[in-house]
Amino acid sequence: MAGVQHLDEVDKFIDPLKTIGYEFVAHKEFPERRFFRKGQWRAGTHHLHIYKFGSEEWNNHLLFRDYLSTHSDIRKQYQQLKQNLSQKHHLDRVGYTQEKAPFIRYVIEEAKKR
Repeated sequence: MAGVQHLDEVDKFIDPLKTIGYEFVAHKEFPERRFFRKGQWRAGTHHLHIYKFGSEEWNNHLLFRDYLSTHSDIRKQYQQLKQNLSQKHHLDRVGYTQEKAPFIRYVIEEAKKR
């Protein structure tokens, strides 16, 4: 994850990132994020998410990361969920992402309570 002051700054990163193997992927369902992937389609090896620094989306990612790092039981549940979903949605990245979203939202809400 990387942060910028304004999302329109990301346009100038597209070509330089392309030279090192990253592809810009526009996702209209995530207007507050810019996404780059590296590796084979639907089997990327690297994902780069760019958000506005300090935005709600930025903060939610940090909350999620920090909660997982301090709650091993939840981290194991998330790992198992991802393994199960990767088998179920082997060629369906959208389905995989949609099905893990409720768990992520739950963890973020739990993290906000603390």
